Amino acid sequence: MSDRVQVGILGAGHWGPHLIRNFYDRENSRVAWVADRDASRLSEVRARFPAVQATESIEKVLDDDAVDAIVVATPTSTHHRIAKAALERNKHVLVEKPISTTVAEGEELKSLADERTRILMVGHVFVYNAGVQRVKQIINVANLGRIFYISMVRTNLGPIRLDVNAAWDLAAHDISIVDYWLGSHALSAIASGGNWLNPGVEDAVFATLRYPADILVNLHVSWLNPRKARDITVVGEHHMLTLDDMNINEPLRIYDKRVAEERTIPAFADTFSSFRASIREGDITIPKVALGEPLQAECDHFIECIRHGKQPITGAAEGIAVVRALEAIQRSMSDRGREAVAQ
Repeated sequence: MSDRVQVGILGAGHWGPHLIRNFYDRENSRVAWVADRDASRLSEVRARFPAVQATESIEKVLDDDAVDAIVVATPTSTHHRIAKAALERNKHVLVEKPISTTVAEGEELKSLADERTRILMVGHVFVYNAGVQRVKQIINVANLGRIFYISMVRTNLGPIRLDVNAAWDLAAHDISIVDYWLGSHALSAIASGGNWLNPGVEDAVFATLRYPADILVNLHVSWLNPRKARDITVVGEHHMLTLDDMNINEPLRIYDKRVAEERTIPAFADTFSSFRASIREGDITIPKVALGEPLQAECDHFIECIRHGKQPITGAAEGIAVVRALEAIQRSMSDRGREAVAQ
């Protein structure tokens, strides 16, 4: 491998140009190839990144021995096939979320990467968000106490997918965040969804995941909503917090609010004032969160893992766990909301 990791990017659609920009002519990486079946997209790539070779043939990129790493930014249904082909050619792989459409496919990719000693990383980009990482630090030092539940809302009007539903497209982000925060994976799911635009593809999904230590995680995801929202609430025993990713300047708030340990009221609260006496209302703290581009942090981490043999924060095991939870959500929706074990 040369001083700079030679990267081939497969897929120049919605997310592809951002990936090209973050690997292009950097100190430790260089984009050698971009492949896409759409000739108009390739024309845009050539105009914006003249040093990059562009082709409609994925095989041409995979067969280039000078390419060290492959970035898979193609439709979800193709992730397994393309990532497998790249690993079989001894390339390191960054595959956009989800790693695959089934747990079995994800496990096959992990086994192949382990066998070839290649880095296999999943593009769970929000794990690299500075606010998300700050919350991880807060949870790790037990500032919140025991966590009771987490509520997450991720909505917008579009982009509307045809190959996967809103859970696979949007809830994958939130599941990866919770797994990262808790250091554990969902045990089961109860979910319902509705499809109004395209038959069989849910436009909105409501799901509740159960995690170890009896932590509940409630998800609302939709691409059929008038308001773009990325809201998270974490309710803990001692403190609570909110993370609003749409608030660039002050995304994180920590609330010194909780039910008082010593209650001075009867077994039931018979007046509003006696009810409030059982609640602690403290200060709201707004920690400073460093600005930065999560995708750049993700791309830099991928290159660092290749160069130094490190295991990615969002590696194959983490990607498979997200797919396992998504499969449980899918089974629950198919079974009209019956609880499904994540297996």
